Amino acid sequence: MDRFRPPADPETAALIRAARSSARSRWGHGPSRRDALGLAALGLGTAALAGCAPPPPPSGGAAALELPQDLSDTEKTVRWANWTAYLDMDDAGKRYPTLEAFEKESGLAVTYTEDIDDNDTYFNKIAPQLRAKQDINRDIFTFTDWMANRIIREGLCQPLELIQMPNVSRLLAPLKEVTFDPGRQHSLTWQSGFAGIGYHKKKVGRELKSLEDLWADDLKGRISVLSEFRDTLGLIMQGQGVDPSGDFTQQQFEAAIGEVDKRLTDGYIRRIKGNSYLNDLKSGNAVAGIVWSGDLFILRAETEDEDWEFVIPESGGMLWSDNLMVPITSHHRRNAQQLMNHYYDPKVAAEVAAWVNYICPVEGAREEMEKIDPELAESPFIFPGEDYIADNDIVGFRALSAQEDADYSALWAKAVGN
Repeated sequence: MDRFRPPADPETAALIRAARSSARSRWGHGPSRRDALGLAALGLGTAALAGCAPPPPPSGGAAALELPQDLSDTEKTVRWANWTAYLDMDDAGKRYPTLEAFEKESGLAVTYTEDIDDNDTYFNKIAPQLRAKQDINRDIFTFTDWMANRIIREGLCQPLELIQMPNVSRLLAPLKEVTFDPGRQHSLTWQSGFAGIGYHKKKVGRELKSLEDLWADDLKGRISVLSEFRDTLGLIMQGQGVDPSGDFTQQQFEAAIGEVDKRLTDGYIRRIKGNSYLNDLKSGNAVAGIVWSGDLFILRAETEDEDWEFVIPESGGMLWSDNLMVPITSHHRRNAQQLMNHYYDPKVAAEVAAWVNYICPVEGAREEMEKIDPELAESPFIFPGEDYIADNDIVGFRALSAQEDADYSALWAKAVGN
């Protein structure tokens, strides 16, 4: 019996539904991986997403916003806050080729900062200023879909002028009608990815196939896990036979926290970290853990060490998406929109995907990737086919109500000592 239930998170639901609808199609053989998302998307509309989305933002929210004066015509700058290792770099690790190309083409100066290590940490840092309408010195920030939902609900981002961004029409069809942002009025998908197990094959000395494999005595104190509870606890819940995309209970959520607490107390988990967990892997302080897919491929490239391996646990994997948004306090919305439009050019999107190795949201990027690296064009970590998502039981953490979000976040913060 298929244990899959559509997650309440709309972006995740769309990706998974698109892939799985292809798998269940009437064809005697499935479409190619290249066609999977595109073909499946034809059958997905607003109705398909309505039953699995988080609560929509208050009606009329965008119109009620008091927008700051846009100074894009006179101030030729745009400031972008992103996550670590989330944009293409040159071999020296000092330049961002696609960003420099945009600066040359547009005449805009871009300040790019790797400010974000964790959704909650960064949001809590900037939220007081946003609510007070004080400039945070950023024109774009990048948040995971559940946090994007919160930001839209609170009116802390600006509506986008989609007519100014012609390339946005290339957004993959399953991602166009997310219910937490109807018509994509406030957000655009940057990348999507998987959470699973990462490890160094030589240092570990064996294959790791399940979460239980992490809790081996010889790995004690050398395991790092993510501070994003939807990824860490989602994987643990799957290992406990609970579907994190379904109607799980607080008791089941707390059971997953209990597992983390036990492994912390027993000394197996070294650290619970956001994006900075990579530092422990690079230094050798950690040799395995719960990680994000693209990071392991970047780590492999940066260290020139092919022994870094990413796997989806036997019990299943987690899927998530990140979004580009314009803060409510930005005075450079149109400059920000130019930058977003640039990254929806399929050629540019393929260049980024070839470096970050996350799921690319841009239609036509796969064809461009074939020109750059045909092997990457077939990677399920960049262009996942229906077989990969279905066979590996990959789901997304369901969207929580505002009360659940507050309660579960408090429980997790207590567990990790924040």
